[in-house]
Amino acid sequence: MAGERAGQLYIGGKWVDGRGTETLTVVNPATEAVIGTVPQATAADVDDAVRAARTAFDEGPWPQMSPRERAAALRRMVDELQRRRAELVDLSIAEAGSTRTLAEFIQVGTPIDQLADLVDRVIGAFPFESPMPPMLGNGIGQGTVVREPYGVAALITPFNFPFFLNVFKVAPALAAGCTAVLKCSPYTPFEALVFGEVAEAAGLPDGVLNIITGDVEAGEALTTHPGVDIVSFTGSDTVGTKVYGQSAQSLKKVVLELGGKSANILLDDADLDDVMQSVLGGFITHAGQGCALLTRILVHESLHDELVARVKMALDYVTVGDPADPTVTMGPLIRETQRRRVEDLIRVGQDEGAEIAYGGGRPAGLDRGFFVEPTLFVGVDNSMRIAQTEVFGPVGVVIPFRDDEDAVRIANDSPFGLAGGVWSSDPLRAHGIARRLRTGMVVVNGGGGGLSPDGPFGGYKRSGIGREFGAAGLSEFLQHKTIQWPAAR
Repeated sequence: MAGERAGQLYIGGKWVDGRGTETLTVVNPATEAVIGTVPQATAADVDDAVRAARTAFDEGPWPQMSPRERAAALRRMVDELQRRRAELVDLSIAEAGSTRTLAEFIQVGTPIDQLADLVDRVIGAFPFESPMPPMLGNGIGQGTVVREPYGVAALITPFNFPFFLNVFKVAPALAAGCTAVLKCSPYTPFEALVFGEVAEAAGLPDGVLNIITGDVEAGEALTTHPGVDIVSFTGSDTVGTKVYGQSAQSLKKVVLELGGKSANILLDDADLDDVMQSVLGGFITHAGQGCALLTRILVHESLHDELVARVKMALDYVTVGDPADPTVTMGPLIRETQRRRVEDLIRVGQDEGAEIAYGGGRPAGLDRGFFVEPTLFVGVDNSMRIAQTEVFGPVGVVIPFRDDEDAVRIANDSPFGLAGGVWSSDPLRAHGIARRLRTGMVVVNGGGGGLSPDGPFGGYKRSGIGREFGAAGLSEFLQHKTIQWPAAR
């Protein structure tokens, strides 16, 4: 377990036991072994954390520091996270059920690298204050636009990519000058609580970063608290609508990064050798527990049968098991409740008339852990629930289309709009399709090899409000103030 003090809450620069008597038991989803326990934060704990953040914002030095001074503190956090990188990878494997490769690259490596980029490049170039053009009226006026911290930020993260999402909320909030209360998933608290130790190592002022655990009640106490100015939430669209409503009571700003049912479009001239990694990864990466995964596979009808045959063959080589084993390529779902939900939706797909081309059950020989076989549906109509609902499990659906117009229609026929993919031997044709998709991010022919720190991430429709990453993510935590004065009369 990361950290000596991870079984407590981190409030006001101190480690505390919490006010309640209940605890949360954290288990390894692959083995069901107990990792440890943490406090079940009460409404009083939430109030303590918000008050600490409020005092640090209203009376402390953090929001008054220059961006350069805050960047220096965040650089110390980067250095500490880099020092603990191997430990964090092991924690991601044990707590979130991530495979080692995924943990090293996406779960831990990418957020640390992009935090370093935010500190070393983005903050220095960001226009925290910029001049306005001269104003002509009764005289000549001039002025500036000042971008200053929003206030106390409530940051709420889910279980699937916990360290990744904690970094991408904590970093821009603090860089902007906000103070924060981070509430993590009760399934993955240790990847949040480690930030308390990192904050101490970096010398953050007391109350700038506070970390609480807890379930739905703790979350609601945070989103409705009058001391919170902005809420940034990542999770399902169902919970997101509740967070939106709770925050609206006091007109808080809300940033929501929610679910997806993203389409991976394979045009008739796509090279199937090139698309296989994307198609497989679209529904087996982290056992399908990713909001931006491309779980709807839209393939031109001329390629349909060959693609399905290739995917089935490739799935034979997917090793499901304990991700602590470096040969394992797909790990477990996070808990039994999530496995039951996935299995229920698999049954719904069959009841609707879709056909299971591969998987559909539990892997043989895995009696402990929350495993489901990678599952591929064919004979799917886009109106089916299995094509419209975010499963959050290793379930892909194959949907044929006739032509480009049909592909765009099907892709956009979704309540979600988070991500997408287009494959074609003609990049201009693929780019034209990408421009027509109602979604926040589209990867053409596999993209550039990773998440760009300069690419805003967020969704259309029920996939959310606002953007994360880089300058766009930093902007969400800033208020815009106009200051004007006369130059001549």
